[in-house]
Amino acid sequence: MKKVLLAAVFLAGFSFSYAQESKAAGIDPNEDKDLMTWYHKDFSTSKVYGVNTANAYKYLESKGLKPKTVIVGVLDSGVQVDHPGLVKNVWSNPNEVPGNGKDDDGNGYIDDIHGWNFIGGKNGDVDIDNMEVTRVVAKYKPLFEGDDSTKNKANQAKMPEDFAMYMKAKELFNKKSIDAKQGLQTYTMINDLIPNMMKLLGGKPVTAETISAIKAPTDQKDAIAFQVLGQVSQSPEFKGKSSADFEKAIKEQMKEAIDYYAPQSKQYDLSYDTRKEIVGDNYDDYSEKNYGNNHYEGPDAEHGTHVAGIIAGLPQGNVVQYGVASKVAKIMSVRTVPNGDERDKDVANAIRYAVDNGAKVLNMSFGKPVSPGKSVVWDAFKYAEDKGVLLVKAAGNENEDVAEHLAYPTNFKNVADEKPFVSNVLVVGASTNKNNELRASFSNYNKKMVNVFAPGEEIYSTVPKNEYKYLQGTSMASPVVAGAAAVLLAYMPDLKPAQIIESLVKTSNPNTENGFADYSQAGGVIDVKKAAEYAYTNFYSGKTTKPARSSKSVKKTVKK
Repeated sequence: MKKVLLAAVFLAGFSFSYAQESKAAGIDPNEDKDLMTWYHKDFSTSKVYGVNTANAYKYLESKGLKPKTVIVGVLDSGVQVDHPGLVKNVWSNPNEVPGNGKDDDGNGYIDDIHGWNFIGGKNGDVDIDNMEVTRVVAKYKPLFEGDDSTKNKANQAKMPEDFAMYMKAKELFNKKSIDAKQGLQTYTMINDLIPNMMKLLGGKPVTAETISAIKAPTDQKDAIAFQVLGQVSQSPEFKGKSSADFEKAIKEQMKEAIDYYAPQSKQYDLSYDTRKEIVGDNYDDYSEKNYGNNHYEGPDAEHGTHVAGIIAGLPQGNVVQYGVASKVAKIMSVRTVPNGDERDKDVANAIRYAVDNGAKVLNMSFGKPVSPGKSVVWDAFKYAEDKGVLLVKAAGNENEDVAEHLAYPTNFKNVADEKPFVSNVLVVGASTNKNNELRASFSNYNKKMVNVFAPGEEIYSTVPKNEYKYLQGTSMASPVVAGAAAVLLAYMPDLKPAQIIESLVKTSNPNTENGFADYSQAGGVIDVKKAAEYAYTNFYSGKTTKPARSSKSVKKTVKK
């Protein structure tokens, strides 16, 4: 779920508007400070659908409000908690003594200083795991399509809901496992053809003129390379690049694509089970919760670290990137999502852990098409609602109507339901900086089941190894909203999740072009300043807030 947009789209001519404008202007996107912070812009003055971050703080402070720190749980792939752009905004458990090997606070988790890892154990950390459709097919195929047809039919009749889920999973498994094999073959082939492409270019730039001047090759590999060049020369990602820049860019793109498809040989392997030996839990026992370790980062924390920076990243050195709630939030890392699909047991335990340890906003940038343990996750949703905790969830990146293609976990038990069964879940689609194409081409949508849209394309934020990177997806839009919610809560801590949701939905900046108004309840992109005004006017109790006391300093221990 993490690497949702990748090099594989380049042949379709996927364009990144701001990056392309920067390049056209001769500006390196990695040097373009305006691009790095575009999602904070004020729409009223810039006409760019940013979320108006700075003015939200100004408004709240103009009312004499003093912020309290808000803990935001990042339920994700892991977070580099010592990243220079994050380290000052990472939550530390004030009731736990670092590194003493004891459960000082009695919560069942030893040395959980900055959070917990539910996909690790004594033997390390889970990196690649199955897709959920793989797990469902592996579990139910012997029951529904085993060797005994009489037993198969009996089981199908006895377990109709499980059988329906199995058939859906089987269809997706068959299609996506084939797509995975074909994808790896395709991009491995293109990667192998890069030397041939460079030979054909002969040091010249990637332009239509250069391509048309190349004599049709007789060698088979050169002929295929020539075809690929003809395609990529039309793509905004490569068009006009110098030979050297093209080589660098296409190598990066192919590496990303291969890195995406290669693990899928395991993700769609019915016999693959790395969790058993690493975590060592009984996965089918949903009541089990005391497992895992305190490895906050894990083997691949790019996604989670990027999400954390969008929420609470701080400028440092020459880097101007900052999170929406950088002035008020602390990040709690709850490692929940492997390179594959998250497991329902882990999601439920992660929600309860974050809630029990003081998080008031949880960001959940993940999703999947089937959910065998959905009732356990729904129980956790209700638990969070009872504790007054807001759950912010990415809508998904399949360019689908979520009413027709569910992305679990959902806050609707049935698509036909008029309202969600809980009032504390906020579902987010991804917007762009192009006013006439405001919905990101990958973003899921639905007028009833998606609450708001927020910037999710070309978002610059923290990644591991103390670096920064542009990523895109509803995974990036969700933490923009989680950060916005944290800002509102910091200054008005009595706000209920439903009030935060209403404030963000009712004050979004509308857009009607290309049907955007029908893609979410809000019909627009969130504006934190307007949401702050709405919440203050309609829900603020009038009590003055005081700054949070600084918790006792603890020495930070990071296990990797």
